[in-house]
Amino acid sequence: MVEGNGLLAALRPQELALLAPHLSAIDFDKESILFDAGEIVRFAYFPRWSAIAGFTVVVEDGQAVETLMVGMEGAIGGMVSQGYLPAYARCSVLHPGSFYRISLAELDRLKGQAIQLGHLFNRYADCVMAQVFQSVACNATHTIEERAAKWLCATVERTGMNYVDMTQEQIASMMGIGRSYASRVLQRLKADSLIKTRRGGIEILAPDRLRAHACSCNAMVSRHFETVLGGVYPDPS
Repeated sequence: MVEGNGLLAALRPQELALLAPHLSAIDFDKESILFDAGEIVRFAYFPRWSAIAGFTVVVEDGQAVETLMVGMEGAIGGMVSQGYLPAYARCSVLHPGSFYRISLAELDRLKGQAIQLGHLFNRYADCVMAQVFQSVACNATHTIEERAAKWLCATVERTGMNYVDMTQEQIASMMGIGRSYASRVLQRLKADSLIKTRRGGIEILAPDRLRAHACSCNAMVSRHFETVLGGVYPDPS
């Protein structure tokens, strides 16, 4: 039985039955690297349940900035392209857990057998682009505190847990800000009794109130996911 990934759950039983025998479940620890920048991507990964992976881009001064987070709603690696291509960014595990893995050669072969597989991944690629576009707009227009609340809420929504297993350094990298700046933002959220920091992680004390502090970017991206992936299969009528 294939379970724990929302993108795979969007497949009809016949396409899922075609794909399932070629999926292998693998557990990854936190900070495991799925592929690095410049490497040829040979596998697609589907995070399951609370597992999360993120993409990191290194800028001119050597700072590593997280650019995209993917949880059980999606997939990583070669969704649209045919054949092997080099990765532009490093992809590593932000929250440990189980991932399904399939070779891109096998996935491309299956796409040739079932056109709906290709349709699903093309639609998902559109959702990823929407997430990137929204992130660019968010970084340009929203405050650091709004972005921090948004990011924490997105992590809680993906993991289903009110605990974020990340250090302040990792959160600063995710947001592209300095550690001291991230620390001040987290202190303000603590002062409002929204979060509690622990060694190596952050506990979310009031998810609903934290969501009220966040910008609307998560909700906008979620609506696009529902609209685009909800239309994977045409209405039979």
